[in-house]
Amino acid sequence: MADLVFPELPAIGPLLVRGVAGSIGGQGARPLPNRSAIVASHRQDLGRLAAYNRVCGFTLRDRVPPTWLHVLTFPLQTALMAERDFPYALAGLVHTRNEMTLHRPVTIAEELALIVRAGNARAHRKGVVFDLVGEARVKGGDVAWTGTSTYLARGAKLPAGQEWEPAESAESAPRPEADLPAPSQQWRLPADLGRQYAAVSGDVNPIHVSALAAKAFGFKRAIAHGMWTHARALAALGPRLPEAYGVSVTFTKPILLPGKVGFATDGSSFAVVSRDGKPHLTGTISGS
Repeated sequence: MADLVFPELPAIGPLLVRGVAGSIGGQGARPLPNRSAIVASHRQDLGRLAAYNRVCGFTLRDRVPPTWLHVLTFPLQTALMAERDFPYALAGLVHTRNEMTLHRPVTIAEELALIVRAGNARAHRKGVVFDLVGEARVKGGDVAWTGTSTYLARGAKLPAGQEWEPAESAESAPRPEADLPAPSQQWRLPADLGRQYAAVSGDVNPIHVSALAAKAFGFKRAIAHGMWTHARALAALGPRLPEAYGVSVTFTKPILLPGKVGFATDGSSFAVVSRDGKPHLTGTISGS
């Protein structure tokens, strides 16, 4: 199966439209396509990085945040899911977990080779979950960053004959916030945060930028991007983070916009919680 090779990162908006319009609807009749989406050489944009850092709470440095590298690979994720033979409907997919490893610092001046592939579909009590696995390689071929985004396709089924091995659900995953101190920070999230993040990340999913679209999917208001929350948490950890590390987060509850949340951490575990202490995101930091 031929890979998708792009001369530069594709725009996400048209891919979302194509993916929703051409989706076969989450029937699970086919396995995940055996292909990758690739950009062989990408020059990072300092101005865009500066805007991203401002929206997410990072200080502008020569070294880029690991979540920025997720932003660079996200268009390739969308390209894979927008293909007509992708078995799970793009509309309604839920981003449940994200894991990434920064193997070594990456600077804004470095050219990157970016690649994403899909795999590891498995059963979930609400449908099927699958992974999109990305890599960022620097000139010379060294892998500087790897990331895995896990998505839930509600109501979907695996192909006939594929073994059903129930996946761990977000609800049953460890919740480190139970042992964390009280929140040390309070964040006020404006109503237009989704539009702000969409402008710097390219992720224009309507549930984040439009209250009307969010209501069509069952939300009272527009919701914050999970990867904004992830990035904002890493920005809050700031100088505590080593040069190379792994981070794993679980998205447990959407954040309605506008909103107010708390951030709690003991250094290796962290959580973003609502006013009543219920988690929106939980995460852990580990050595690389």
